Amino acid sequence: MNIEAIHERNARVEADKAWETSWTRKIIITLGTYTIVSGYLMLLGMERACLHALVPAGSYFVSTLSLPIFKKLWVEKVYKKEASL
Repeated sequence: MNIEAIHERNARVEADKAWETSWTRKIIITLGTYTIVSGYLMLLGMERACLHALVPAGSYFVSTLSLPIFKKLWVEKVYKKEASL
């Protein structure tokens, strides 16, 4: 593998990581979840489907806010132990 190929791979990996942690991705998934769930609830004939669809979409969004905290704890407590074995 040549140096240029390694740099290209690193650039792809960095872009993937940036996308995975971006607000754009979180908002797209939140809106997609809301749209799908509200449509499904409307098909079922549920009253106030748009309001009820906020629960799973909001839960997803809030969970993304707490993930960095849990990731930090996991890296400190679990990953470092596994890496030292």
